[in-house]
Amino acid sequence: MAGAHRRGALPPEAVREADAAPVTRTPVEAPTPDGSPGGRDRYVDALRALALIRVVTYHTFEWPWLGLVFPSMGVMFALAGSLMARSLERPAGKVIRSRLRRLLVPMWVFGAVLVVAMAQHGWLPGADAVYWVLPVGDPPGDAWGEQAWAVLWYLRTYLWFVLLSPVLLRLFRRAPLPVLLLSLVPVVAFETLWTLPDGRLGAALSDLSVFLFCWLLGFAHRDGVLDRLRPGRVVAAALAVMAAGGWWAFHHRVDGTYDLDDIPLAQALWSAGFVLLLLRFRPDFGWLARRPVADRVVRVFNARAVTIYLWHEVALMVSVPVIDVMWDIPAFERDLPLDSAWFQFGIAWVLIAAAVALFGWVEDVAAKRRPRLLP
Repeated sequence: MAGAHRRGALPPEAVREADAAPVTRTPVEAPTPDGSPGGRDRYVDALRALALIRVVTYHTFEWPWLGLVFPSMGVMFALAGSLMARSLERPAGKVIRSRLRRLLVPMWVFGAVLVVAMAQHGWLPGADAVYWVLPVGDPPGDAWGEQAWAVLWYLRTYLWFVLLSPVLLRLFRRAPLPVLLLSLVPVVAFETLWTLPDGRLGAALSDLSVFLFCWLLGFAHRDGVLDRLRPGRVVAAALAVMAAGGWWAFHHRVDGTYDLDDIPLAQALWSAGFVLLLLRFRPDFGWLARRPVADRVVRVFNARAVTIYLWHEVALMVSVPVIDVMWDIPAFERDLPLDSAWFQFGIAWVLIAAAVALFGWVEDVAAKRRPRLLP
């Protein structure tokens, strides 16, 4: 059954293209891969949906190789960085307030439910419960609810990137390639030269350093920097960085596993190369518009990304007692694969759909839109 993992969770890109007002067009916008200038980028939407599916898959089956096949967190931070750069064509203060509102309101609803549930299991919050209001550090919780609240590291990291983006974007635009290359220095230093402090500060610095390159890649994608790079050089650089990340992973295994989520430098290097290839070589996803069902599913995933992310671990937790009840029904015990992780995977998605129906409207409220059952 699914275990409690701190990483591999996605992402709540509560900030989507709808968050950005019309801005001056850059090379990356004209036209979008689906052929509609100024419209939604279906390739980006599909990547985000795939990342969400990969997260739930990882947390169900715990396959360590999934991070190598598709490093979802690096992808999500890069997509968020691209959208943040687009939005920052407007006044920074207004953009940051909008992003934080879209991020925090769904988290507050999630926190209200989870904190009450943990309190019913004997947990009493202390002064650090303030991190449930503003997660500049990891919110506290108990062991019973750890599987659910541990994924909040992503919201904390995302929040810090949002706050730092006005400065980061200014630096990046002064010297794009040097800043992009230098962004890998902190994670290399933290993993080879300096020991980070324990606790919330160390965790925050570690996660920021691991995904800083991917966030800046989003800036490069938005500004058209990647499109100006020669394809051959991009492929050579990406493969070299991924090779370094793979080598580090297999030579610095934690408890015998090469799971990138447990090896920060390997995560940073592999994600950097992988995402560089994804953003530089963008296939035409116009075919998605001709598949109404698939297009609709991708749109729902994007419009409810925060809800899916926040509640997917709760769904996996609840799936266990649900399946236990099914064992008491003779027909289910006889005819259903109740002991299969694939069956739990299916039950979890049913519960995630229920969470979307129950809590998805909060994302509309946070975005100052009319609440809807489905977007």
